[in-house]
Amino acid sequence: MRYISLALIALIALVQVELWFGKGGVPRMMDLRGKLAEQQATNTADKARNAQLVAEVSDLKEGLEMVEEKARFELGMVKPDEILVQVTTAKR
Repeated sequence: MRYISLALIALIALVQVELWFGKGGVPRMMDLRGKLAEQQATNTADKARNAQLVAEVSDLKEGLEMVEEKARFELGMVKPDEILVQVTTAKR
């Protein structure tokens, strides 16, 4: 009976050692949880950016006002009868 008890205790100890220090143990699980949280935050930010881009594409498909606004602000384009005036502030 004593040998059976010692064998069972040794098996339990072996399982515990594997749980805490093994390849798929608790430290690895905690590391994976941290990586999962980071990836979920990245995915949330990417979803927001994708939603913004979808809205922008639909605006570009539906009207020319968005195209005109982009041309003015990003490319510096003006209409033929307009005069471009740029105001700069003094650096302090």
